[in-house]
Amino acid sequence: MIDGVKVKQLRVMSDERGRLMEVLRVDDPEFIRFGQAYVTTAYPGVTKAWHYHKIQYDNFCCVKGMMKVVLYDSRDGSPTKGEVNEFFIGDHNNILLQIPPLVYHGFKCISETEAMVLNCCTEAYNRAEPDEYRLSAHGTDIPYDWARKDG
Repeated sequence: MIDGVKVKQLRVMSDERGRLMEVLRVDDPEFIRFGQAYVTTAYPGVTKAWHYHKIQYDNFCCVKGMMKVVLYDSRDGSPTKGEVNEFFIGDHNNILLQIPPLVYHGFKCISETEAMVLNCCTEAYNRAEPDEYRLSAHGTDIPYDWARKDG
């Protein structure tokens, strides 16, 4: 796994009324600080990639549908430089995925309906100077193909 990435298995408590799933608590070892929480979505087959942050940690949890989240470590000096990680998160795999600064990441909706990701990130979005650095999803130096892998 890419150095600095953390995965927390989430527990879903269900009864006849519905479900409850805690995502991130202030007393979790994964908690760093609160910046903001937001929800982003993707329609079936849509890829949103690549980007990284210089300061911000992202804490992804797919709360509806399924997302394939892919990380790429391009950090100089990292023991995992050049490594790619794939995570399948959502309805069938409830996890919190913590992505450290300087790690490229993106996601693709792999469910039949719109998928929804909750991000409890460590920094508030700065509209004047966004901590966001983007590349195209395709045709970059990142060694990853977003196509479905059958077989």
